Amino acid sequence: MPVEEISSTNLNSPVAPSTFVETNYSRPLAIVTTLFFMWGFLTCLNDILVPHFKSIFDLSYARVMLIQFAFFSAYFLFSLPWSRIVNTIGYQRTMVAGLLTMAAGAFLFIPAAAAVSFPLFLTALMVLAAGITGLQVAANPYVVVLGNPETASSRLDLTQAFNSLGTTVAPKLGGLLILSAAPLAIEQLRGLTPQALQAYRATQAASVKLPYAVIGLALLVLAIVIGASKLPKIEHPAPRGAESPQDSIWRHPNLILGALGIFAYVGAEVSIGSFLVNYFGLPGIAGMSAKTAAGYVSFYWGGAMIGRFLGAPALRRIKAGKVLAFCSIAAALLVTASMLTAGHAAIWTILAVGFFNSIMFPTIFSLGVAELGPLTSNGSGLLNMAIVGGAVLPVIQGAIADQFGLHHAFVLPVVCYLYILFYALSGSRSNRERYGRV
Repeated sequence: MPVEEISSTNLNSPVAPSTFVETNYSRPLAIVTTLFFMWGFLTCLNDILVPHFKSIFDLSYARVMLIQFAFFSAYFLFSLPWSRIVNTIGYQRTMVAGLLTMAAGAFLFIPAAAAVSFPLFLTALMVLAAGITGLQVAANPYVVVLGNPETASSRLDLTQAFNSLGTTVAPKLGGLLILSAAPLAIEQLRGLTPQALQAYRATQAASVKLPYAVIGLALLVLAIVIGASKLPKIEHPAPRGAESPQDSIWRHPNLILGALGIFAYVGAEVSIGSFLVNYFGLPGIAGMSAKTAAGYVSFYWGGAMIGRFLGAPALRRIKAGKVLAFCSIAAALLVTASMLTAGHAAIWTILAVGFFNSIMFPTIFSLGVAELGPLTSNGSGLLNMAIVGGAVLPVIQGAIADQFGLHHAFVLPVVCYLYILFYALSGSRSNRERYGRV
């Protein structure tokens, strides 16, 4: 059967679901995987914008984290609207709409740089993230339902590995293009006349124009490709068993607690990644320049990429909850070790956290939407709303850093990983496991 003719009715057929994934669904999965790469690349570019805008606009740690706040708050604001759009126009058209919205956000960087306006940059980031939210709401559940439910974690983990490829490439490339010029020290900035300061800021801000213009054009091309592709149409799966017609997402504890898990995970991952350049620049750690430190950030995201490629086969053999528990313990211990050390020990322990972050999002996501049936898209919207943790927790960590120092502010991610450990061991159990029913 050609890929184009496969519909959701096949998902309930007696043929082994794995046959569909390996034989019939490889092409659509490959196409959708390009979206994972793109939004990973754009999300991780924020880690380069943080030190860049901190220097240009002379911002505190808490204020510069408004970059992440503006970006990740879009998930909270737009996830449920996007889930309704998925229900109305389907997965594929939602992906196209998300890409077009992302392109609009990327092009907004050009007038923001021309005006040297931090609020306008934040607006551009929110529009860009609104489009990414649409992709997440459509692409994540699409991958989950496109095959055997028992291997959903593994399948989503594999596509997320290409997301991590984007996050690995972004810091190095962004550092070369955006952080190419050495910034002035804070004391030098404050000594400039208003005219000289504005000229300096205009020169520094202009470095984002070309990268984001190219990104905008690439997003338009990708929207055309996705729109023209013949992806299998996946309808919402029919209810199984004696599921109540009054069923609600709020009656599935694995989903609600999973949303908190996504909140904690994204908040921890983004908080760590956002502060790495400044962290490695501390005299007590390595005293690196921003450009040099940006290269090291690639190791953090590269570890996540390697972990996801290794995690995909592991999740086919080991229960997802056990893998998640192991990784959360390891991540908490590594962050703690970095806080208690200095120099290379502090650098490499914090970078190693990326490897153990790798399987967390796809595993929490797949455990969260397990056995939701026709509520899958609504559950996906709720889980994507929880990505707002990437907006809230970095600002809190920034405030802690301003008050107590950046080295000690990493206690916040440790608390997040401890919650994920709870979810892995207890909170992820579905209604079937808890009560013997779906």
